[in-house]
Amino acid sequence: MPAPAVPRPVILDGDPGHDDAINILLAHAAPELEVLGVSTTYGNVGLERTTRNALVTLELIGSRTPVYPGADRPLLVPRLSAESVHGQTGLDGPLLPAPSRAAEHLHAALFMAQAIRERPHQVTLLPTGPLTNVALALRLAPDIAPLIREIVWMGGSLDVGNWTPAAEFNALCDPHAAAIVFGSGVPITMFGLNATHQAIATPERIAPFRALGRTGEVVAGLLEFFAEHHRERYGWNGGPLHDPLTSAYLLAPQLFEVRPMYVEIDTTSGPSAGRTNCDQWQVTGQQPNANVAVTVDADGFYALLTERMARL
Repeated sequence: MPAPAVPRPVILDGDPGHDDAINILLAHAAPELEVLGVSTTYGNVGLERTTRNALVTLELIGSRTPVYPGADRPLLVPRLSAESVHGQTGLDGPLLPAPSRAAEHLHAALFMAQAIRERPHQVTLLPTGPLTNVALALRLAPDIAPLIREIVWMGGSLDVGNWTPAAEFNALCDPHAAAIVFGSGVPITMFGLNATHQAIATPERIAPFRALGRTGEVVAGLLEFFAEHHRERYGWNGGPLHDPLTSAYLLAPQLFEVRPMYVEIDTTSGPSAGRTNCDQWQVTGQQPNANVAVTVDADGFYALLTERMARL
């Protein structure tokens, strides 16, 4: 018999957030992944709340995965937040357990550097918020760049934005951090809005989660709350499940089409600030520095997500 596959070590870095929380659950439901830690940053709400939300999500499934708080603000620009999308707590909607433990004292960027040095060429980073923690790790410990296996980021867009006409929220939160990461030479796969907006959590896709017990009920509640903003703004019959596509990509890459592109981050202060300029047609002559997701098998993704949630 073939030896069982060794789980892929990952670090989840985000700003939970409804879709971030579901990504945490998906990664923990995957024996193919070894979650070394969850690191948090500002973004959807402030750092104190995103850190609590990470602990709450892990409490739901009885996980003791350590949580490492990180940056509470961008490198240079003023801080944004998205209570209008995620509610005042960042996880408004279903009733959630209170955390029974505290976060770690080590800063997220230092945790990343430590974990990557301990497992060179093995660790994949899954950031699903502003890239400030990853950029800080690369600046504080520049030796880790060639030791990172891959970064799979939910952020940016191949086309239009969602926070400004040009920019997606995570990229706009800290464009200077994104520029550092995309200029680092680390292999990057980017799941932008052009891809994530293909994965809408319609009522028909939400319904199966309710048959999966307590965790499934919470997932359904999160998705239903998240849908309200998107119905009002876009007229969609549900919200796009952005962040879990990063973990799903590691579990089932056949569900996605990605293409190599050169991606440059607009760090100016003009109307295109935070835009991820993706050279889809290779007009700049620059060598690609990322793989950019272009298509998503949404039905396959929700089938995978439902099957994995049933394990929790």
